[in-house]
Amino acid sequence: MTGSETPYRSLWTSLMDVSFRQHWIDVDGVSTRVAEAGSPDLPGLVLLHGTGGHWETFAPNLKALSAHFHCVAIDMVGNGFSDKPDYDYEIPVYVEHVRGVMDALGVQRASFIGMSLGAWVSARFALDHPERIDKLVLLSPAGLIATESNMARIRAERTKAVQDPTWNSIKAMFDHLIADEHNRIPDVVALRQAIYRQPETLQVIDHVLILQDPAARDRNLLSEAHWSAIKAPTLVVASGKDHGEYQSTARRVAALIPDSEVFEMPEVRHWPHFEDPEAFNEAAVRFLTRS
Repeated sequence: MTGSETPYRSLWTSLMDVSFRQHWIDVDGVSTRVAEAGSPDLPGLVLLHGTGGHWETFAPNLKALSAHFHCVAIDMVGNGFSDKPDYDYEIPVYVEHVRGVMDALGVQRASFIGMSLGAWVSARFALDHPERIDKLVLLSPAGLIATESNMARIRAERTKAVQDPTWNSIKAMFDHLIADEHNRIPDVVALRQAIYRQPETLQVIDHVLILQDPAARDRNLLSEAHWSAIKAPTLVVASGKDHGEYQSTARRVAALIPDSEVFEMPEVRHWPHFEDPEAFNEAAVRFLTRS
């Protein structure tokens, strides 16, 4: 390979030398897809994806993180290849599902890395179960503000992709998630396509997208007082090419959380940990292992 060639990238090039286990566990009747990496004797680290996502968004991070932590990456209820029960997935539902995963795996306390919706769930979990949280890493966080235009965009994109799960409609979602075309890898498009082609995904898409409805969004948002009440040390990642709403939220919640700091990633969009895993992994390990 010459210096001018771009290295081939896939999910497997991230996971090929990682010892991990994917399995399904029962969480209060919900069959839940989980990937674990790192010795169970290490401190816990829970990883939570965004809306309509799946654990593989953290594939490029598991090697670095599992050297220091027992990583638990979850397909949250209604998402990925976990069960999709017939009810709305609001923030308290996600929080209780994550708590159930921790209970089922015997993880009493953990740090959290959450992206977008996952950051929102992580923050709410830190408020509801502070005794079970060590530190937080929030990527492209949602949950403070909501603009009608962004909610409408997300609903339109995801609904179209589920109703017409062609390669092009699935691929179009990633234009908004990942800045560099090279990092919009076919593996991830194919995986999301497989998820969206499940008949049950079409049946519950309105449940998945409930938080894009203004009334539901409003009753789930965390106020400034909520963010200010988070006691866990927090690293907030500011993605320079993300939608303005997420950039504003990142900087505002970092200012509100008492023990927080910002890590700038100016060249990435909504999936900073996936798009530039080398920079993110180094910053996350440094923050999470610091006394």
